Parts: sequence; structure tokens; C-alpha cells
Amino acid sequence: MFAVKLYELEQQYGRMQSRLHLCQQDDHQKIRRELQRATEEYQEDELLLKKNVENSRSPAVAALAEAQLEYSRRVKEIYDRELPEYFQEETETDQENQAEATALYAEYAIDFAVQSMRYALMTTLKAIDTQMDTEEEEKKNE
Repeated sequence: MFAVKLYELEQQYGRMQSRLHLCQQDDHQKIRRELQRATEEYQEDELLLKKNVENSRSPAVAALAEAQLEYSRRVKEIYDRELPEYFQEETETDQENQAEATALYAEYAIDFAVQSMRYALMTTLKAIDTQMDTEEEEKKNE
């Protein structure tokens, strides 16, 4: 039932791992190219979410897509405007502030991804459970 989505998740995780592994070889230009590519992919996905909000015939799909967009906007706002301010007293330069803020943001993004995977597992199991309940009820009524 969810095989395609699980495969997609596995592919994305594998791609992320490979890209990060390759980029840890201190080739700054390569890191910048990968960052540009990842940014473009993220923007494409965000555009698809926006189209889902605007064009979806399902109110549920539109609401879920809007929630993802709102989360992304809020976290970006925190990263861009608020996070560096938290480090001003701890570091000496704006560049150090930005480096600290970016490292914290990256760590949080990974933690959020892990939590999202746990939530995906719970909701997938709930969907399977509900489907099985429905099938069992139908068999009883036959």
C-alpha cells in the first residue's frame, strides 16, 4: 500500500547520505555546487506544494500541503531573522554567528526529519490498522 512512498523515502535518504559523504572531503566548490543543486530541488518541491494548495480537488490534500508550506516559512523566518541574534553574545563576529546558527539549524532539521519518520510510521500503521478493521468488518457482514 505504501511501497512507493517508502521507496521514495529510501531513495532520498540514500541520496542525502551520499551527497554529504562526498562533500566532507573539503572541496569547497563542490559543496557550493551541491548546495545550489539541493536548493533548486527544494524550491521545485516547494513549488509543487504550492500548486497542490492551489489546484487540489481534495481539501485534505490542500490543507496538508498548506501546513507543510507554513512550517517551512516559519522555520526559514527563524533561521533568517531570529537565530543569529541568539548567538551574538556567544561569538565575536557576524560570520561566527551565522556559522553557529546554521549548524544548529542543520541539527534541528535532521532531528525534525527523524521525528517526521516516526510520525510517518505511526500514521502508516494507523492507516493499515484502519484498513484491516474495515476488511474484517466487511467479512463479518457477508
